[in-house]
Order: sequence, then C-alpha cells, then structure tokens
Amino acid sequence: MAALPLLNHLRVPVFCAPMFLVSDPHLVVAACTAGVVGTFNHLNARTAGDFERWMDEITARLDEARRADPRRTVAPFAVNVAVRRAPLEERYDHDMEVIREHEVPLVISMNGSPRRIAETVHGYGGVLIHDVPSVELARKAVDAGADGLIALCGGAGGHTGTASPFALVPQIRRFFDGPLALAGAVSDGRGIRAAQALGADYAYMGTRFIATQECGVPTAYKELLVSQGTEDVIATDAITGLQANFLRGSIVGAGLDPAALPVPKGLFQPAIPEDVKGWRDVWSGGHGVGLIDDIPSVAELVDRLRREYLATS
Repeated sequence: MAALPLLNHLRVPVFCAPMFLVSDPHLVVAACTAGVVGTFNHLNARTAGDFERWMDEITARLDEARRADPRRTVAPFAVNVAVRRAPLEERYDHDMEVIREHEVPLVISMNGSPRRIAETVHGYGGVLIHDVPSVELARKAVDAGADGLIALCGGAGGHTGTASPFALVPQIRRFFDGPLALAGAVSDGRGIRAAQALGADYAYMGTRFIATQECGVPTAYKELLVSQGTEDVIATDAITGLQANFLRGSIVGAGLDPAALPVPKGLFQPAIPEDVKGWRDVWSGGHGVGLIDDIPSVAELVDRLRREYLATS
C-alpha cells in the first residue's frame, strides 16, 4: 500500500466522499477540520461564479482553522471533476483554471478518462485520483495518468459499482501499488479497518456523512437514512438513466412505484416525470444505511470512527 504523504496525519483514513447536490463548503470544512478529507463535486456550485466563491470560502476557512490552532489536524480538501465533455465543456475549462489557480492538493476525476486532466493537476504539483468500478477501467486510469484510484464497489451510494470489494480491491492491487480508496457501504470504524485489510489505504464514505448536523440536505433526508435499512436501497437506472442506488422511501415520496419504475430512454435519459429529478427529489443512499442510527455532528462522527477503528485489530 502507498498512502499519500499529504494525508499522513489524518485522524482516521477517510474521505468524506463528494455527493451530487449534497456536498458544500460547510460539509467540506467540517470534515477537514475534524481530520478527514472533505470533498465536493465542482458542479454542486451551480454557476461558475458560485464555484469561485466556494473555492475562496473553503480555502479561507481552512487557512483560518490552521492559524487558530497550529496543533489541530486540518486535512486537505479535494474537488471532484466530471471529465466527460458535452454538455459541460464550458464549465470544465473554467473550473479547471480555478483549480489550477488555487493549486487544489487533491483532484478526483470521474465520468471519462483522467488523461485530459492529468497534465493540469500534475503541472502545479497536485495529486489526481480517479474512481473506477472495474479492473479494466482501473488499468486504463493508471495508464492515463491517475496517481491514485477509488475502487467503486457494490453497495456504494450514488452511481454505484457492482463488483464485490473482496474481488475488486485485491485484483487492483495485483498491478497497482499506489494510493487506493474503497467506496461502498463503509459506515463505521470496522469497515475502515476491513478496507485496509483488503489492501486499500482509505475508506471513501458518503452516505454516513449525509446524516450529520452540518450536512445541508433536508432534515427529512437525514431521518430517512436513519429509518431505512439495506433492504430499502434500490439499484436502478430509472431515476438518472444510469444505475444508481436510491432509497425506497424517497422513490415512493416522489410519487413513483419502486416495483414499476419506467425504463430509461437512453444513457442519462430517464423516463420519469419531468418534474421529478434524481438527487433533488429522489434521494440516494448506499447499503451502509443499515448502520446509521443517529445524526451526530461531523466532529462527533469522526471521533466515533477513530475509536472504532483503533479498537478493531
């Protein structure tokens, strides 16, 4: 395994994963100041101007936290970038320039080859991590310049993978000895330790961080994560046109029948009613919901994860 030097002082080896329409500066800063990597998708900032403001805010707040208490563990943050071209090309070019200007230490790429982003990130000394749901795509990402990988396994929230972590992570380790994170249903310290036992360096946790006080989603979403179990997570391509995990209660709440979801018209072309939007109206969650019983602060959650992690041999 090859943990990243800039992440040597994390309080627990965790990324608070970027979640579409969920992660924002408040959650990112809460995660980083609690001692884990905070991340957000660049398109969560709905305009180019918003993205610039978010970057300025996150940078300023983390700098202030470091100045206020030099002994405190303040983790670096990461920006998640969609590298697929149309229809987001204009935002991609603008946002990558902002990322370059801020010299963001970690960039997470998705939805396409990391090749087009690698030169920019490496040019200012940043680290590029790419998420992959298969061994084939992991090989391609490494060949295209990715410094690290995220193994997107079955049970992850959002656009999920399908492979078992027991198969995917060890297979990636056969040819890749760089930084590797495991995404998929990790909700506690035991899961973090298990990810490392498989060969990963970090756990990539999203759903568990939605049910925290600092997360800006509706309270009903957080309460649903507490009340629903793994059996309530439905993998379907009906909501976004690409297979993703969504919560049964949210599907029903949006007026849809989980047993009779419409077949999408094509990739990223769902056939659900136009006034129902994935992520905004139909909420996502991974299999780890079955381990969510409360809505703590991010700091309280990270403290708990650390205790559980250290107690698990």
